[in-house]
Amino acid sequence: MRQPGVYSGMLSGISGKTGPHSLPLARIKKIMKKSGDDVKMISGEAPIVFSKACELFIEELTKRSWMMTMQGKKRTLQKDDVASAVAATDIFDFLVNLVSEPPNTDEDAAGGTNIIEH
Repeated sequence: MRQPGVYSGMLSGISGKTGPHSLPLARIKKIMKKSGDDVKMISGEAPIVFSKACELFIEELTKRSWMMTMQGKKRTLQKDDVASAVAATDIFDFLVNLVSEPPNTDEDAAGGTNIIEH
């Protein structure tokens, strides 16, 4: 039987469709539908759960990245800190390729602002 995790109590605050959501539910639903041809119907509650899961994921990755920032005696969290946190944490292995590859940029050669394409 599965043991309750650290986050088991955090999901209890999800109660239907009420309340403001930090992440846009329509965007989450769109991403869910793009995930595969087999995904056709999505209940109204599912994007709410995904929204909370995304919030928890962002919080956890930020905390671990901030620890890397502090270890480097810096005051600004940077991409390298995120990459270090991903490399140091087994549960983030699925992100290793994302943070280790140089970003695709439009203006890199021109010396402009780095824009990551999706």
